[in-house]
Amino acid sequence: MINRLIKTDNDHESALSRIEQLMDAKPGTPEMDELELLTALVEMYEDQNYPISPPDPIEAIKFRMDQLGLTQKDMVPYIGTKGKVSEVFNGKRPLTLAMMRSLNKNLGISAEVLLKEPGGSFPGEMQDMEWHKFPLVEMAKRCWIPKVKNPKENAEELMRNFISQAGGLDAVSVVLLHQGKGARYNLKTDTYALTAWCIRVLSLARNNPLKSQYEKGTIKRKTMQEIARLSYFDDGPLLAKEYLEKHGIHLIIVPHLTKTYLDGAAMLMPDGTPVIGLTLRYDRIDNFWFCLLHEIAHIAKHLTASNQIIIDDLDLRAHDATLEDRIEQEADDMTLDGLIPKKVWQKIPIKGKVTAQMVYDLAAQLKIHPAIIAGRVRYERKNYKLLSRHVGIKQVRKHFADSCSEVRA
Repeated sequence: MINRLIKTDNDHESALSRIEQLMDAKPGTPEMDELELLTALVEMYEDQNYPISPPDPIEAIKFRMDQLGLTQKDMVPYIGTKGKVSEVFNGKRPLTLAMMRSLNKNLGISAEVLLKEPGGSFPGEMQDMEWHKFPLVEMAKRCWIPKVKNPKENAEELMRNFISQAGGLDAVSVVLLHQGKGARYNLKTDTYALTAWCIRVLSLARNNPLKSQYEKGTIKRKTMQEIARLSYFDDGPLLAKEYLEKHGIHLIIVPHLTKTYLDGAAMLMPDGTPVIGLTLRYDRIDNFWFCLLHEIAHIAKHLTASNQIIIDDLDLRAHDATLEDRIEQEADDMTLDGLIPKKVWQKIPIKGKVTAQMVYDLAAQLKIHPAIIAGRVRYERKNYKLLSRHVGIKQVRKHFADSCSEVRA
């Protein structure tokens, strides 16, 4: 009697022979107990060593067609054009999720067969989500998604895999629903491109976990001023990134996608970790530090479980004061005071002539980069030709060369 696991083919053959001898065993007898045990041991061994592969999806479709008396022409409503049907049947074009759902619904071919996954099922459909509207070609050029021959046709598969890298739909649901954009959201924005950018930021954050955990309430006026003083150093942007990471805050640089009109965003990951995403679209020192502190202010004051993302197009700043959102005004005030304390700025004679020497003297006094002062003078005077040589043009991206290189991929 075999009363141990079957480990070899010889054991398997012996068990099959013994099972044949016990086929007439009566219920309740020792022989029936032995038969049941051997049957279970044989099934376990065969499942492990001789698994039955699921049927090939194309062969399953052809079998179903034979049953129903259908031709390839009859497959056009479920697969697409005659050319697509021919390519699918010749193995030159993979079945898409849309095709599979249609074949499942109309021909009754199971999801596990079409997916080649035992017990598999189709992912739930998302209402109003038009997968082909994502900027798939631009995303592929940046190596965010694989380059495929028919990206729009395979859009759902490509995007679901892309979303999984950020933690799945649960992690990015707020972004996908385009919620919490904030007041500085350009109405010309391509929301699908914006969503893709946000998912990319979350994905990079998720795949580079921080050693420190953010403690809510730790960002104060003094903290903002400490970060601003890092601008005084040549590698200030990198020091700021290191500072934030040690305080449990991600700083992720991802160049903007076409039609996103985007400077930055503040987001929360599912575990509550704050993420700052910046695009560096203007590559100026003054712009970098204002945008960085602006997003830090949002983390300190505005991000919550019900408001997990705030998008910022700083070109809209004070474009129409009557439209300014309260939270944006609060973030601006906290940022301005963090960069240059209010009591200091009030003493600066900005109504008179402002020279480069005045800018550099004040920068040395405050231990911040002169570009921050020059940028504020330009903004308040609405004269962007003024002090243009002192705002640090093309002096930021070089610190994040690896992050910005994907634009040229």
